Amino acid sequence: MHTSPIHEPSASYDPRLPMLLTVDEAADLLRTSRRAIYVMIARRQLPGVVRIRRRVLVRSGDLLDWLRQKRAPSPKE
Repeated sequence: MHTSPIHEPSASYDPRLPMLLTVDEAADLLRTSRRAIYVMIARRQLPGVVRIRRRVLVRSGDLLDWLRQKRAPSPKE
């Protein structure tokens, strides 16, 4: 019998980061403010947002994937 995992880590999973980041941790990672993170969430600009009751968390793998997609290509690319 084959069982599938509840959540498979994305290709961008970084074992140094928790799977779910707090707003403060996401702000630190993006080098921005808590307020900017909440604005991005309200505008649906931030991927991987998870709401558990009143708590807002961000999936680190989704955030890292999004950052990689947003990066500018280096001159060698």
